[in-house]
Amino acid sequence: MKAITDDIELVEKIVICPEESTPNKRMFLSNIDLTLVAYQDSSSFFDPPSNQMSFSEICNKLYSALRQMLVHYDFMAGRLVPSSDGDRFEIDCNGAGIVVAAAKTDTELSEFGDMSVSNPKLKQLIGFLLEEDEEIDLKDKPLTSLQLTQFGCGSLALASHYNHCTLDGIAISDFEKNLAALTRGDSFRIIPNADRTFLKARNPLKISHPHYEYSKTTSTNSNNVFTSRGTSGIRITRPRSLTENKVHVLHLSAQQVSSFKKNAMMKQNTLKNISSFQVVAVRIWKARSFAMKMPEEEISTMLFPVEVRKWIVPELQEEGFAGNALVPGFARATVKELREEDDVSLIRKVKEGIERIDEEYVRSGIDWLEENRGVPCSENSFSLVAWMKLGLEDQEFAWGRVKCATPLELKAGLVMMLPATEGDGGLNICLDLPEDQMQEFCRIMLEV
Repeated sequence: MKAITDDIELVEKIVICPEESTPNKRMFLSNIDLTLVAYQDSSSFFDPPSNQMSFSEICNKLYSALRQMLVHYDFMAGRLVPSSDGDRFEIDCNGAGIVVAAAKTDTELSEFGDMSVSNPKLKQLIGFLLEEDEEIDLKDKPLTSLQLTQFGCGSLALASHYNHCTLDGIAISDFEKNLAALTRGDSFRIIPNADRTFLKARNPLKISHPHYEYSKTTSTNSNNVFTSRGTSGIRITRPRSLTENKVHVLHLSAQQVSSFKKNAMMKQNTLKNISSFQVVAVRIWKARSFAMKMPEEEISTMLFPVEVRKWIVPELQEEGFAGNALVPGFARATVKELREEDDVSLIRKVKEGIERIDEEYVRSGIDWLEENRGVPCSENSFSLVAWMKLGLEDQEFAWGRVKCATPLELKAGLVMMLPATEGDGGLNICLDLPEDQMQEFCRIMLEV
């Protein structure tokens, strides 16, 4: 075995290809996909196998399942390339394969820190998937890579490094349902449909709404790959560190969340069906804006993914759409409005951010992106992701049930709502802020 760190050693690293030949084709990527040409890292954790399955057996079951998976998910084994006219990126479904690393460590899982939230040590769980070179051409980079690590205590981690343009969180959940079933010797649970052509921009374009959830390309946000629109030779730089600031975690118990929600409902008579997400989102929006000392006249924008399969995917395809059908909803207000308006008014803005999205709004957004080659809103904004809604902890693999699923990296401008491990049904709010701002953020969040 070859050591890469003091903690983890590589057992083997292989390329997995579809077990059957698949059509060599180019796959269209929608404008929604092209706002998400970035790699995401996450990991599922497992207790030691109760069936005494050896690590070699586990690896073989994983490899076999992936070979079967790639027959239906052939695009995941492809590469990102410019289209023939150079106008945009698409996937060359060439069967080049995905990379899988198997690794072992004598260190126990508990020594890697809290596995329910992002922390730098957990990044070692994809250490064998990151290229040694500082840069790599996109057309040479696998769209999906996995690392299976066994700890000294017998626990396991299955970590993924995948390009978000391939799948959204719901499609990833479907992918893992299928993978888990195949490792058990069962058949596919959900047959994926990766056709995104029904998400093409209209001709002629019809932009019927303002789209504050997106920004036009500028020199300050031009590092987003979407702005390159398929330029050949695009290279991505391996990040040198996790984030500029330390990732902080604020735990909210189920009782605290319930109290926030109860207080909001007592102050209003017009809003119905207020969700815990909406109540906590408003607190995060205010606390982050105030803690960062944004000027009173600045507009603060909070983005949050909204699932739009029911609006844009034909009914027969709804369950198995394998692509990106989460678009950014938004709420926006000046910092002065955040300070002066009551929570009920701000909750209404969040609800409106969800309710404004229908089929015409989604189509209008796709057309806006076609015309403006835009990126997700980048001015005084952040994205709030409710990770706990994905259901990644529900899967049963041949070697055991997922006990916890966690993003391994928190990108700048992202706030994550994760399920807490304390067993109280609460939430962990993860974000990266300087220490002094984080203290103020927590103070405001916990105000009664």
